[in-house]
Amino acid sequence: MILKGNQRAGGAQMAKHLLKSDQNEHVKVHEVSGFIASDVLGALNEAYALSKGTKCKQFMYALSLSPPQNEKVPVAVFENALERIEKKLGLEGQPRVVVFHEKEGRRHAHCVWSRIDTENMKAINISHPKLKLKDIAISLYKEHGWKMPEGFRDKSKKNPLNYSRAEWQQALRIGRKPDDIKRELQECWVVSDSRAGFESALQEIGYTLAQGDRRGFVAVDVHGEVYSLTRQLGQKRRNWRTGLVALMTCRAFRTFKPP
Repeated sequence: MILKGNQRAGGAQMAKHLLKSDQNEHVKVHEVSGFIASDVLGALNEAYALSKGTKCKQFMYALSLSPPQNEKVPVAVFENALERIEKKLGLEGQPRVVVFHEKEGRRHAHCVWSRIDTENMKAINISHPKLKLKDIAISLYKEHGWKMPEGFRDKSKKNPLNYSRAEWQQALRIGRKPDDIKRELQECWVVSDSRAGFESALQEIGYTLAQGDRRGFVAVDVHGEVYSLTRQLGQKRRNWRTGLVALMTCRAFRTFKPP
């Protein structure tokens, strides 16, 4: 089971993403616990309201759980995995929502925890989450006899062809991994349903939306690095013109010409 998580802001946008039915055949809210609200949007808005009493900006921890492609995984296995994950990350007892998505007969899950410790009114620090999630993921593959991804068995077999040499060098310059950059930008795209929402989601994680000189729409980070969104998001240029055509005339849309 592939486990991918990150700290997030934007409760309303996350709720919209979790409940989107146009990209999934079935969407089922499995659990809303620890909140006064009983619905996903109300719960994540509640988490945001609590965060205002702290200095925490990324008040949620969002996790996706994707089982092997050809495996039919029972709900109980997801629940057991979540128990282990929140114990490992220090999120035990924290309010959470769990939503199942199903597409082409394949079920995967999303869980969002509030990071706010209401007793002490501070955010829970989650240390080394990627390493901890990888350990749990490997254990799940072994326990259930699933075929282990090559990247788990041998780091050298992680597919380098997803990124160009320029993208690897670009990430190296700022001390980041190219897959982390791509994941961040893709998640901003997925959770946004409007131009303003996409721009806001990018700004929350340190990017500015702009129009490049010859590369169409780009995202610019705080280091001045420019990322082609058509490549990072896997979206063809014509899809951008259909989905975000209003950007061309938006006064807030800045033109950026790389040096």
